Amino acid sequence: MSAATTKTPANSNGITGILPVLLAAALFAWFLSFLGPVSNGKALRVAWDWVPSLGISLSFLIDGLSLTFALLISGIGTLVLLYSNTYLAGHPQFARFALFLTSFMMAMLGLVLADNLIALFVFWELTTITSYLLIGFGHETAKGRRSALQALFVTGAGALALLAGFILLGFTSGTFELSEILKMGDELKAHALYLPILILILAGTFTKSAQFPFHFWLPNAMAAPTPVSAFLHSATMVKAGVYLMARLHPAFSGTDIWLWTLTIAGAFTAVFASVLALRQTDLKQALAYTTLMALGTLTLFLGQEAGYAMTAFATFLIVHSLYKAALFLVVGCIDHGTGTREAEILGGLAQAMPVTAAAAALAALSMAGFPPFLGFIGKELKYAGALAVGSEPLLVAGALVVSNALMLAVAGVVAFRPFWRKPGGTMPLKPHEAPWPMLAGPVLLAGLGALFGLVPDLLQTSLINPTVASLLGSTEDAKELKLWAGVNLPLILSVATVVLGLALYLAHRPLRAMLARADSAAPNFDRGWDSFLTGLKKFAAWQTRLIQPGILRSYIFATFATVLAAIGGTMLARDVLGAIPDLSDISWKNVALMLFTVSGALIAAVTRSRIAAMAALGVVGIGVAMIFIVFGAPDVAITQLMVETLVVVLVAVALLRLPVLDPNGRSDHRPRDAILAVAIGTVVTLVLLSVLETPLDRRLTDFFETASWPEAYGRNIVNVILVDFRALDTFGEIAVVVIAALSAYALLRTTDRGGEK
Repeated sequence: MSAATTKTPANSNGITGILPVLLAAALFAWFLSFLGPVSNGKALRVAWDWVPSLGISLSFLIDGLSLTFALLISGIGTLVLLYSNTYLAGHPQFARFALFLTSFMMAMLGLVLADNLIALFVFWELTTITSYLLIGFGHETAKGRRSALQALFVTGAGALALLAGFILLGFTSGTFELSEILKMGDELKAHALYLPILILILAGTFTKSAQFPFHFWLPNAMAAPTPVSAFLHSATMVKAGVYLMARLHPAFSGTDIWLWTLTIAGAFTAVFASVLALRQTDLKQALAYTTLMALGTLTLFLGQEAGYAMTAFATFLIVHSLYKAALFLVVGCIDHGTGTREAEILGGLAQAMPVTAAAAALAALSMAGFPPFLGFIGKELKYAGALAVGSEPLLVAGALVVSNALMLAVAGVVAFRPFWRKPGGTMPLKPHEAPWPMLAGPVLLAGLGALFGLVPDLLQTSLINPTVASLLGSTEDAKELKLWAGVNLPLILSVATVVLGLALYLAHRPLRAMLARADSAAPNFDRGWDSFLTGLKKFAAWQTRLIQPGILRSYIFATFATVLAAIGGTMLARDVLGAIPDLSDISWKNVALMLFTVSGALIAAVTRSRIAAMAALGVVGIGVAMIFIVFGAPDVAITQLMVETLVVVLVAVALLRLPVLDPNGRSDHRPRDAILAVAIGTVVTLVLLSVLETPLDRRLTDFFETASWPEAYGRNIVNVILVDFRALDTFGEIAVVVIAALSAYALLRTTDRGGEK
């Protein structure tokens, strides 16, 4: 969404724009207060009972990993919200946007702080919903609606698998508390359900963090306004899956399936996305694909257990957040100041936008891994971590060299060409510098990348070591952040990366053309998504035609067949069949009543006359009432007779206005219906016999017997239950009956009278 098309000439959004900024800043300051205790090795936890009967609590944990994420989310969130206040100044829907973005930030904070699996999943889904609203903020365009639906569908489908994995994990470990589960690593890895749990959880994390082949939704999410892209790509939603893999690392790592799945998926995603990034001409799209590269790299390192790998993960997590948020905000400034994001048009902006150019240069140098920026330290650690991989270190290191070289080339396209080369075309607007609220974010974030590179100790003790301790259990294996570690293999790989990256940058235009030609032959997952939706709609139409033919009898048959399969199948599977009752004390009265009632049911089933069917139903009702009288329940018998009379009248009115049951005179469905009816009756009888064999729990009976008179002043327990103890339920049932009667009356008024047959 271009700022040029979404802004009006206003400078702020008043209190609506300031309050979210103040909230995010206050949260950032509050989280900063935990740096001291966490850096000293303490983990802070609070919990409240939520669903105690299921062992579910609303618990939160602050340790090195969660605090690092919380600071990134709230800190970058503050700058993004400040940026948005000017970028979308005067937008008629800004209040809605600010609400969505603030809710997104709060959901993400809840996700990274939650210590309970169920609570974490709730926040996980809240990020899905709020990101859907943000990506689809420009809902007036088909692209915005499609992109939002795609993100919701892909990440939501993964979330269903994640929930199943969480449930299995909770029941396997006996608790839903993450802090307890992480202590059971050996038991979990030895459990028979380890592999299903791992597959389900990785399905959720891979879709959320856009690992191949679920990567295609992330670039399309660029339909969102630029501040959303900056926030979503740097510190929030796309790193939710990375966070969860990191959180579960102590309990799940150390197995071959964990190692190879994360290593292969991460390495392939990193290289694949870097190649696609070089193909893009839209600056936001290019940055989106570099985000995929970063996510793949983080996933790759989480597959390992070496101290170098974990230190590289913690460092690159921060490095990427700083430079990626800065560059997205820079692109927003370029869009704001020129009206376009096309790399082939932009050029010569340094003179008109000097502050933006400086911020872009600092962020891009960190992204490319040049000294003395934090990105250089992160790149050195990445290579050291890759070389420390226990299996195939050269393959992993080679993948990182290629992806980092492509990243350097993309950094040149995004941050160098728009400012320092000649324009390639006419820009929609005369270039001008953005206001200070939009410049504050990129300048500060890019400056932090330089500051932390010069003084890496600021991060080492406060965030890096505690994060590594969260992953490995202690800081002993954490490696030192050094701007200069001497001449070693990682340095040689860094030099090779720079040389290769510069070569790729110089040749990026012909490479882009070559990649564009190859695109038609390569699988297109985005087009595959459209084909999937088309197939899904066709399947839904076929299914609708099959199960909703418009014939009431078919619906009734399907409903009762489902009940039969569910109840009967369960009883057979669990071998729960009712015992044969003792029939020795049955009297002639019981036999007569049985024959009387069964005869009415048989007549109602076989007759083709509505009048006869109604009379037969009345016989059944009278027979049931007489059974109540014989067994000493005259009040229930009276109720049954009254209800039966009312039902017969209502059914008579309804049937006489309905069409003929078999307008074509066909009756081939009757044998099938008879078999189903007998089967349902048999299953219900077996259920009742099983219930009779179960010892009677008299707790409720004793309560109502004791409380009916002193509390409700009634001697008829049934009446007291209906009128006093369950008054609201009874009122609801009456309301349902009234609504059904009114609906039936309205329906019958529009129905032609059918002839009787």
